[in-house]
Amino acid sequence: MDRNPVATPVRSGLDRLMKESAWLDSLKGNVAYLCHAASVDRRLRHGIDLLRGRLGSRLKAVFSPQHGLYGEAQDDMIESDHAHHPEYGIPVYSLYSETRRPEPGMLEGIDLLVADLQEVGSRPYTYLSTLLLCMEACSEKDIEVLVLDRPNPVGLLSIEGNVLEADFSSFVGMLPIPMRHGCTIGELALFAKQFCYPDCRLSVLPMGAYARWMHFGDTGLPWITPSPNMPSPLAALVFAGTVLIEGTNISEGRGTVLSFELIGHPALKAGRWLRALNDEAAAVGLAGFALRPQHFTPVFHKWAGRSCGGFQVHVTDRDAFRPWRTGQWLLRELRRELGDEFNWKEPPFEYEYERMPIDLLNGSAYPRPWVERYGALDDLAELEQEGMEEYLA
Repeated sequence: MDRNPVATPVRSGLDRLMKESAWLDSLKGNVAYLCHAASVDRRLRHGIDLLRGRLGSRLKAVFSPQHGLYGEAQDDMIESDHAHHPEYGIPVYSLYSETRRPEPGMLEGIDLLVADLQEVGSRPYTYLSTLLLCMEACSEKDIEVLVLDRPNPVGLLSIEGNVLEADFSSFVGMLPIPMRHGCTIGELALFAKQFCYPDCRLSVLPMGAYARWMHFGDTGLPWITPSPNMPSPLAALVFAGTVLIEGTNISEGRGTVLSFELIGHPALKAGRWLRALNDEAAAVGLAGFALRPQHFTPVFHKWAGRSCGGFQVHVTDRDAFRPWRTGQWLLRELRRELGDEFNWKEPPFEYEYERMPIDLLNGSAYPRPWVERYGALDDLAELEQEGMEEYLA
């Protein structure tokens, strides 16, 4: 595996679009732009400004995903209103409002939708679902879709977790892919065209000088928080495991500056238990991380204003770290330690009112009883194999 720095800096799909006349010339007719705060080029210029400068009045609409155009809205089921762009006056349609899919009137007169979203490499992150729903809506109206590719911040060489089962499809997982899927958002769009929306008129503008071994820090591109609780590429790496904490009454660090890295609960006393847990991790074959005792007081969300005992997840070797398996193991041990203080979060969750949030996050009903019976890690390996061969093919 070549890990030498590339001679040419990585160029995102947006960077290439703005520099290469062949791609710019392909922007025919009236254009809509699906984007968010992280839709910037290497020089931190936002795609709305760049497209407006090139297209003028042909840029007719903007679509924004969960958390709003500027990444200002916290948590799930906190909706953003439709608006107009403060400088250009064009409509900004929120796809996390009364609708999560473009309505026909929003696409009226549009010839091309340009999609430019920074994803984080894990199935429950909802921006992929927003792209898929846009592809579906555009397919129905025979509107072209151009996806501007961006890096998978946690790399493309490691694939982890169970493949989502069809019965657990939801807004936090629509495609039959593993938790840590090992694809860019452009590759996932091509996957969706092949298996879900064959009539979608899809093109993907690949990145330049991007290598599959790269984590985000290797690209030289600026990290802009794609959502308010994704402060760093490290948070994106641990997210593939600690996102499961969302399905419990334990804090996943929302309301702090280290969301998904800090884990805690008012009844948790980390000291001796955590030292034993660090020792056990090595014994059961989990590596690449250390758990450091920490106390924190969230300012909002779970246990707001209450001091929580717990820990911070420190990644010491990103290639050895397996966040999904680590996350399942942490859930098992947190339930063992907290006993009756541990509870699964009840619905609703991401507009699902019947199915358990943890099952939706897992994309399967299997891991929840595995945690409850304190199952063996080897059982998880069997779960990971179901559907994996087909996915890898």
